[in-house]
Amino acid sequence: MRVQRRTAAAAVAAAALAVTTLTAGPAQAGNPNNSTKFTDAVTVDGVYQHLEALQAVADANNGNRAAGTSGYEASGAYVEQTLRAAGYTPHRQYFDFDYFAELAPAELAQASPNATTYETGTYTYSGSGDVTAAVQAVDLHLDGDRASTSGCEAPDFAGFTAGNIALIQRGTCGFGDKAANATAAGASAVIIFNQGNDPGRMDLIVGTLGGIVTDIPVVGASFADGNELATTTGAVAHVFASTEMDRRQTFNIVAETSKGRTDNVVMMGAHLDSVSDGPGINDNGSGSASILETAVQLAEVNKLNNQVRFAWWGAEELGLLGSEHYVSDLVENDPAALQRIATYVNYDMVASPNYIIGVYDADQSTYPAPVDVPPGSPETEDVFTDYFDHVGQPWVDTEFSGRSDYQAFIDNGVPASGLFTGADGTKTDEEVAMFGGIAGIIYDPNYHQPGDTLANVDKEALDIMSNAIAHATITLAQDTSAINGKRGAGKSGNPHPTKDVGEQPAA
Repeated sequence: MRVQRRTAAAAVAAAALAVTTLTAGPAQAGNPNNSTKFTDAVTVDGVYQHLEALQAVADANNGNRAAGTSGYEASGAYVEQTLRAAGYTPHRQYFDFDYFAELAPAELAQASPNATTYETGTYTYSGSGDVTAAVQAVDLHLDGDRASTSGCEAPDFAGFTAGNIALIQRGTCGFGDKAANATAAGASAVIIFNQGNDPGRMDLIVGTLGGIVTDIPVVGASFADGNELATTTGAVAHVFASTEMDRRQTFNIVAETSKGRTDNVVMMGAHLDSVSDGPGINDNGSGSASILETAVQLAEVNKLNNQVRFAWWGAEELGLLGSEHYVSDLVENDPAALQRIATYVNYDMVASPNYIIGVYDADQSTYPAPVDVPPGSPETEDVFTDYFDHVGQPWVDTEFSGRSDYQAFIDNGVPASGLFTGADGTKTDEEVAMFGGIAGIIYDPNYHQPGDTLANVDKEALDIMSNAIAHATITLAQDTSAINGKRGAGKSGNPHPTKDVGEQPAA
């Protein structure tokens, strides 16, 4: 792993100063052991102070905090120092992963017979290259229902001319399978365009190949642009991507309270890494900072019925890798510990500038879930929705899709829910009426962009969500009976004296 040691050291020093400033401030009075007291203790200013520290880390480390970089190392050091100052013993859980970074913006154009430039982007784990070659369509279905298996099997490339650019339609199989098959067929580059079978599959699509499967450039296109390239006789395209890939090591950070029964653990998490293109202060500094301040204040509570475990996940942006590793490790090495997790709550983007107040729709009252929803998840959702209703805060459902760090948990039967202020979805008129903002643009215009800085954070949204996080934490720390029938030590036995963090090497 390449680490810029001088830069990282400076960032850690700045982090230490921020911790000193935090812990030297006025102490919270009393024992914040109920929702009213605890939501008062977890202040938006306290959360924002952590965001300032993460911004300083990014500024000192090439503008990002991506997994496998010095910026991520310094982010982890800040979280750990803050936790230790509050009395926790944080642990790192290391794992290897395929590192990826985009070094320059992708380019896609029709070179002839028409000179047309298209909006595009680099697929995660794309190779590098600057290619101008003939475009060759691969088993496209441009009319009717547009059901597509384009590029999913080697026979799709029968008759493919080596050196051409493979034009592939989204559909059925993974992007990585399409790219690997194109590479095996001798393609010099790949364009994967959107399927066009419904309104949600018309715009530019840029996804992940899921790992290192090719060394040629792979870029995205909208359905309309892909259709134009496919139907232009003799089309020649120009494709450019500049990327870096190698094998690196990164880590999760896990910390838990010393109080509460360890056979009924409440777990919450947020991914700590950013994309390589920016500092990731909303995505997902906002979730990381919110649970960090929650952990700091929870240490002041005299008694907890249930142990609370906090996790800061690594390499989420490269495919939910940190949370997947954590759960897989428990499944393989300590399945009983996984069963002791009463519920997992996820916080991924809670300060979007054009925000909604979204709650994962575990009860499927608005969106049918495309995944299996473990029992207890709707009751976890109720902790948030009941709170918002009680304080008169409007909220909306957001799809229980499994497309964040709760996926590995629900795949293994652990109840889950969480909060979300929006990413690249478009805000509606109805949502403007509920939350303000601007209709017709996305919830976070700086999503996965260099502009996801401290200036991208909506402090009102952060305040609303940090209050809800505080409420859920103290509520579940005292009582999970609605989820799993377990109320606390006095109702279901004495707490176990040992810690339960799986195979977690010390930092």
